[in-house]
Amino acid sequence: MRSPLVARPSQGRDRGPKRRALHLITIVAFAAGVAAQTDTRPSFSEWLAGVRTEALSRGIRQEIVDEALSNIEEPLPVVIERDRTQAERILPLETYVARRLKPKFIRTARERFEKHRALLTEVGEAYGVSPRIIVAIWGLETNFGGFSGVRPTIVALATLAWDPRRSTFFRGELFNALEIVNRGDVDLAHLRGSWAGAMGQVQFMPSSYLQYAEDYDGDGRRDIWSTPPDIFASIANYLSGHGWTADEPWGREVKVTREVARKVANDVARRNGSCQATRDMTVALPLAKWQALGVRLPGGNALPKGDRTASMVRGGKRSFLVYRNYDALLDYNCAHSYAISVGLLADSIGRR
Repeated sequence: MRSPLVARPSQGRDRGPKRRALHLITIVAFAAGVAAQTDTRPSFSEWLAGVRTEALSRGIRQEIVDEALSNIEEPLPVVIERDRTQAERILPLETYVARRLKPKFIRTARERFEKHRALLTEVGEAYGVSPRIIVAIWGLETNFGGFSGVRPTIVALATLAWDPRRSTFFRGELFNALEIVNRGDVDLAHLRGSWAGAMGQVQFMPSSYLQYAEDYDGDGRRDIWSTPPDIFASIANYLSGHGWTADEPWGREVKVTREVARKVANDVARRNGSCQATRDMTVALPLAKWQALGVRLPGGNALPKGDRTASMVRGGKRSFLVYRNYDALLDYNCAHSYAISVGLLADSIGRR
């Protein structure tokens, strides 16, 4: 669509200099307004000085503040770019699932599950979380620990805290990251992760690390970077802390015809929520109600009976009924493409 501020070729008679002058004034006023908004922010160096002062007031040691912040000269443009182009949010669900859950990736998931089966079973029983779900999250987050990110966490978080889109959230995470170093959980040189500041093989944000990271092997360190017992237990502890219920499924794929899809769109309300994914799913209804609406299992059979309730998630030609545990997956990453992929990968691990 052409921008309304772009001058269009003349069509018919000339509208005259008065019209053109008014158009020019509008453009200038718009540009001035944008510039005024931009100029309200302090410079990055001034902003960083404020962060330094607040960090010291929060009890972060002077030497930690100096080491962490002294060498940051400017925000990283690549971090801002990645923030605007997250695959989970720009790719359709079907496309994302097809790209991530390739046969080789599923085989690797099964191999890793078998390799760590005893430990995963122990952790799963301790926290009441499915071992296959733990492996699925591990795989989708960091390719089973193969790549957990190389960007310095402090610099990435400072960039996102400076950027106005979610500055309050990331400013808090920046101070949490400084607190992790301040406590001695990890040194600054090893505090590396994704462009968004997510850390380790579990991709915890600093606040999640402080609340949910586990020292399962009892060595005195909550090592989500290289210690499998701590990695698996931290994932399980996070899910348990966000309402995961033992021995309950995450959801299932279902068959929805066009007619049924229209009926659902017209008659079933959407949920409320703090993230877009939650608002893009229906309220929970009893399975009997979904059955009455015409929803069926993929092969055409009736839905299972029971008093369980489920919400519907649709993406392209695929539809899913998801249960309460699905909310815990959205808490890990609030994108249906991600949460559905975790569930499908976990199911695939148990299927031969």
